[in-house]
Amino acid sequence: MTDAFHIDVPHTDGTLAVIALSGEFDITTAPAVRARALHLIANGHPHLIADLAGVTFCDSSGLGALIGIWRCAKDADGSLTLAAIPDRLGRLLDVTGMDTFLPAHPTADAALAARQGNRTTA
Repeated sequence: MTDAFHIDVPHTDGTLAVIALSGEFDITTAPAVRARALHLIANGHPHLIADLAGVTFCDSSGLGALIGIWRCAKDADGSLTLAAIPDRLGRLLDVTGMDTFLPAHPTADAALAARQGNRTTA
């Protein structure tokens, strides 16, 4: 049995958007996540926070989607920040070295606060 997968966008503010994922982030759901994130980037939100608090499983396809989103955000002079990374995904990020490119915060609220702090000092 798989967890129902949901993609929500609970926050947009200027160039920033939060994309919240819940359920299994895998080969079946990764294309939808990538498409939704690229839609947000194309519509003026190149700075994304991926809230992963609800992710129950993530495979290499999910990791690949995050890397693709990060690259597209960078190409649009944006960024991708991760929040509430599940342990297994954290290990994948560490092993691949992507943890050095993708900033992470314990919660989406902490990521928002850090991003808003950067905006006021920039």
